[in-house]
Amino acid sequence: MSTLRDLAEEHTHLRPADIDHLHRIAGDWQLLSDLSFADLLLWVPVDAEGTFLCVAQVRPTTAPTAYQDDQVGRIIGGSEVAHLGVAYSQGRIWREGDPVWYGDVPARHEAIPVRLRTADGEAGEVIAVVGRDTNLSTARTPSQLELNYLTTADDLAQMIADGTFPPPRHPGETTSAPRVGDGLVRLDAGGKVTYASPNAQSAYRRLGYASHLVGEDLAALHRRLAGDPLDGTEAANGILAALRGEAPPRREIDARGATMLTRALPLMPAGVPIGALVLVRDITEVRRRDRALITKDATIREIHHRVKNNLQTVAALLRLQARRVAMPEARVALEESVRRVASIALVHETLSMSSDEAVEFDGIVDRVASAATEVAATEVSVGMRRRGSFGVLPAEIATSLVMVLNELLLNAVEHGFPPADETDDAPPPPSTGVVPAAVAEVDPSARPEVVVSAHRFRKMLHVSVTDNGRGLPPEFDAERGSRLGLQIVRALVTGELRGTIELRAGAKGGTEALLVVPLARNAPDGRSQG
Repeated sequence: MSTLRDLAEEHTHLRPADIDHLHRIAGDWQLLSDLSFADLLLWVPVDAEGTFLCVAQVRPTTAPTAYQDDQVGRIIGGSEVAHLGVAYSQGRIWREGDPVWYGDVPARHEAIPVRLRTADGEAGEVIAVVGRDTNLSTARTPSQLELNYLTTADDLAQMIADGTFPPPRHPGETTSAPRVGDGLVRLDAGGKVTYASPNAQSAYRRLGYASHLVGEDLAALHRRLAGDPLDGTEAANGILAALRGEAPPRREIDARGATMLTRALPLMPAGVPIGALVLVRDITEVRRRDRALITKDATIREIHHRVKNNLQTVAALLRLQARRVAMPEARVALEESVRRVASIALVHETLSMSSDEAVEFDGIVDRVASAATEVAATEVSVGMRRRGSFGVLPAEIATSLVMVLNELLLNAVEHGFPPADETDDAPPPPSTGVVPAAVAEVDPSARPEVVVSAHRFRKMLHVSVTDNGRGLPPEFDAERGSRLGLQIVRALVTGELRGTIELRAGAKGGTEALLVVPLARNAPDGRSQG
């Protein structure tokens, strides 16, 4: 299904600013739909003959829908859109006409013109029409709640026609909460409560206010209820701003161990401030879970920090032991163990600074690659490059993968290039560590080099470690190799990572190691874990 923007750009001549305004309406019109107990359809004209295209639709959560089928993408004309044509051409809300039938469902049509105000605040031209279609099959005498909902809906509909609704969205805000069903309070021009829904009354009762809200000065009430005077002042100022015709950001009020989220909207049909609409939602349990998660995240980060410190201590002890060992073979084995432990510590160091169990892996690869060129037992200066991006990887993949890459990079540097006096009398250019592929201007064939490449495809991570060294010996067998490094690589790739690895001669000489690692892990019961 095409998006609102796609449909508008394909079928109309609306300006980008017009389409952005339609997006803002579609992002906030669930409120109007719920208050109206009606479906809302956003219609845009597509030609001079009065043909309209539906580019968005929302159904009410407070009443049955008038349409069983989705209307987005539908193009209609003629007598079927007469009400839309009146609203579009005359710039007024259309409410005349008899009910229409959609199969067995009777519905009432209304049409609301959509205006985008100009830069100087004047009402601009009509750019679209909102159809408000109500299912009449359950019509009955409305309750006090429904009457207040409908009255507020009419005020917001007029504000759409004036170009003053929806208000600008504040940075970082979403449109998910609070909603009409969470709790609604209507204020008069003086800030006194004229109506409060039962859910709104219950939310304030959680904050410690047991009396009825009707007749209360809501701004003053927020100051009294808030446990923190600053929070109470900000919440009260938000109410006063809405009464002045402004759209303040959402506020939270904490009192007596409960938390309530509030959203204040000005009501100013035809440009006349008549009060405000305040939506409230009890989010006590949500904030309790948030605090528990923050505590858990802090604990996990502290655990990773301590694991990193312990691994660094182990590496330091191994390094100290290596200095005291007389046998060269034992010293080399201990130094290799130091590097392996350090590579694991690097992952835990990154996790200790992250808010979740995932790491940005590119930085880890660059540090491991730089370390490989510095500690490898070779006299040749080898350059390192990385192509592509590993992206963010979960901890269980990152820990094993960094070990694999550490072994492959060390093997590529140490075994891929003979000593300098065996290759060329001229000294090679100095290595500057890992550099982005786009910056490296030296021809890879002109100097010793190892390239680490990565890309994702269909939930699989494809990695290659390629060098332009002397290549694999003729008798080399990756499956039967006795080197500890390759045994570790095979065990980790096929076991922990559940992937595959292939060692082969490079297309232009040297050696190439190819890894394929699944990014979606499977639980023992066969279910996928992202």
